[in-house]
Amino acid sequence: MGFKRITLLASAAVFSMTLVNSAKASTTVEGKILKEASTLNPKVLQLAEKAFYCARKRGVVNKQFLTIIDYSQPSTKKRLWVIDMTKFKIKFNELVAHGSGSGANIPTKFSDTTNSHQSSLGVFVTKNTYIGHNGLSLRMQGLEPGVNSHALQRDVVFHGADYVSEAAAQSQGRIGRSWGCPALARNKAKDTINTIQGGSLVFAYYPDPSWLKKSAFLSC
Repeated sequence: MGFKRITLLASAAVFSMTLVNSAKASTTVEGKILKEASTLNPKVLQLAEKAFYCARKRGVVNKQFLTIIDYSQPSTKKRLWVIDMTKFKIKFNELVAHGSGSGANIPTKFSDTTNSHQSSLGVFVTKNTYIGHNGLSLRMQGLEPGVNSHALQRDVVFHGADYVSEAAAQSQGRIGRSWGCPALARNKAKDTINTIQGGSLVFAYYPDPSWLKKSAFLSC
C-alpha cells in the first residue's frame, strides 16, 4: 500500500471520527434541552438547531438565544421555547398566539402577504423594541424570501396581549388570535422580549413540505 493511499485512508478515518463525535455532541446537547422541555418535539429541535448554527455561521445572529415556535401544536399548549444555546437551558416556555387567518386552535395556513392576518413560518432575526398600541413590542426580520421576508412591512412583531392566557384557553378551547403576530401573555411579554431582542434567532415551525425542502437555513 503506497504512502499516498495510507494518507488518504487516515484522513478519511479522521473525518469519519469527527462526524461521529459531532453527532454525539449534538445528541448530548439535544438530550440536555429535551430533559427540561418534554413537550418539545425532538425533530423540531433538530431543525431549529440546524437553522441556528447556520445563521450563526453566516453572521446573521449575535446572541445565544434560540426561540422556537411550534405551530403544529395547539394554541392551548405552551408551544414557544426560548433556549440559551450556551448553557443548553430553557429560559422560557410560554403560550403564543397565531394569526386569525391561520386557523382556530391549530393553525394550518401561513402567509407572508399583507392583510392576510396569517402567521409566517421560517427563520427570523429579532430587531429593536418599541412601544406601540400593544405596549412593549419587538420587531422581527424574516430571512426567507417568499416565506417571511415581509415581516417588517407587515408589522409581525412579538407583543403582549390579554387574549393570551391559561384562562382563555380553558374557557374557549383555544387562546385568542392575532393579526399574524406571535403574541404572548401580557405578564410574560416584557421579560421574554427583553431577553431575545437585538439579534437572536426565531424558528417558527410547521411541517410544510415546500418550506422544509427549500429553506437555505436547513441545508447550510
